[in-house]
Amino acid sequence: MTIRMQPNGREATLRINGETLCADLDGSLWWPGRRTLVVADLHLEKGSAYARRGQLLPPYDSAATLARLAEAIGRRDPDRVVCLGDSFHDRDADGRLDDGCRGRLSALTAGRQWLWLTGNHDPVPPAGLGGQAAAELTEGGLSLRHEARNGPSASLSGGEISGHYHPKASVRVRYHRLSGRCFVFDQRRLVLPAFGAYAGGLDVRDRAIATLMARHHAVLMLGRNRLHLVSAARLGPCEPAASGYEDGAFRVGTRQGGLPGP
Repeated sequence: MTIRMQPNGREATLRINGETLCADLDGSLWWPGRRTLVVADLHLEKGSAYARRGQLLPPYDSAATLARLAEAIGRRDPDRVVCLGDSFHDRDADGRLDDGCRGRLSALTAGRQWLWLTGNHDPVPPAGLGGQAAAELTEGGLSLRHEARNGPSASLSGGEISGHYHPKASVRVRYHRLSGRCFVFDQRRLVLPAFGAYAGGLDVRDRAIATLMARHHAVLMLGRNRLHLVSAARLGPCEPAASGYEDGAFRVGTRQGGLPGP
């Protein structure tokens, strides 16, 4: 695998099936050759969906997610944004967006190509918010879709970028076990972390993710101030979230924390 950490610590350059990609600390992926920003699993209005079932969470997840997305778009100025499915937590999510979030989302989609890839939570992305919907996108040496194809990456005919699994990793550092959202990748396949504020995560060691990857794969964990490259051999079990959601930061036991320096 070809991986180059940038001096600022917040970006890492990867080569997936011959294409150069940039993984960002915010959980987004930049494809410079196509001027395309890629994000996965926004799960907008997950908080209000939980509230309907009686589990009350702070009702700010959509606003927080869209603010981070706007910041990523502002830094990259992409010609195109691709959302890898599960952008909305359910079929009724757009109806629960408040006017502020709806206006911000409409402004983000205006003036650029915007592609909503369909997911299992949003098989029919809502109309009226801009952009176009598709099942997947294939360009250059990569196919972008919501869920990875079954089978190991060696069985792919090209490269693949996907979301769906909300990968999360854990590593022991000194006397602490630290866990956080992550990119997981090998030479042919890359799975993005969930971008949504309340999206949670699945241990990358879980069979659902591990069987997709080549034996020698790696993860890029999202720290507080920098990305951290961790080999698969160093990974340990993830600690479940203490609450019904996560905010994307590292967890140390039941407290927030971050990995020490490089």
